[in-house]
Amino acid sequence: MTNVHPTAIVDKRADLGEGVTVGPFVVIEADTRIGANCIIEAHAVIHSNVTMGDSNVIGHGAIIGGDPQDRKYSGEPTYLEIGNHNVFREFVTIHRATGEGKSTIVGDDCFLMAFCHLGHNVRLFSNITMANGVGVSGHVTIEDGANLGGMVGVHQFVRIGKYSMVGGMSKVVRDVPPFMLTEGQPLRVYDINAVGLRRLGVDSRRRMALHKACKLLFRSEMSLTRGIEAVRREVEITEEVEYLINFLENIGGGRYGRQDQK
Repeated sequence: MTNVHPTAIVDKRADLGEGVTVGPFVVIEADTRIGANCIIEAHAVIHSNVTMGDSNVIGHGAIIGGDPQDRKYSGEPTYLEIGNHNVFREFVTIHRATGEGKSTIVGDDCFLMAFCHLGHNVRLFSNITMANGVGVSGHVTIEDGANLGGMVGVHQFVRIGKYSMVGGMSKVVRDVPPFMLTEGQPLRVYDINAVGLRRLGVDSRRRMALHKACKLLFRSEMSLTRGIEAVRREVEITEEVEYLINFLENIGGGRYGRQDQK
């Protein structure tokens, strides 16, 4: 059975799963699908064309599936797809995509703290944590297990690699390498995300290989291209090191290198 507060406004064309709880003054528009055992807290708004899996928590005053903040958007039908077991705390805002038939996508087990924002066409994978006040612009991709500190601002079209950590109040205007600890304005790579890697179960041998790769790629006097060549010669190519190299080669040489470390 669903539990809908009498002050909530739920359109008859909204599909609510078993065990959904809808709090006071919530608005749920038509053409939404909310999975089983979701909790929608007071004053939240779920707009049309939102699909949500099971056991999600939508905090007080959150706005889920609003129109994209994009001058190109002209009212075409677009979507927001949300997985399972996510928590969106107070006043989180997540917008649908721009471009007919396209979607903003959130995976599973993400935790967005108060006042976070996801712009249009964002792709969040799973197990991502965002502290209070993180702003993510349109067309950003954030991979599994990334952790963003409070008040981080992410520029459009940026890609944030898996199990990376971005320190609070950083300005992210370029891609963030996977498994790395980054921070600052301009953004700088400091070391591997050792805590996150331990939690992931990456053993000391593989962490050491990543640490050696980090020193060659981001803390040496070499350009990124030469750093990658050195890593392939001098470092054990574990699964994580190979993923890091492929990530950097895909964003192009020179975006991380000596000129970024002055």
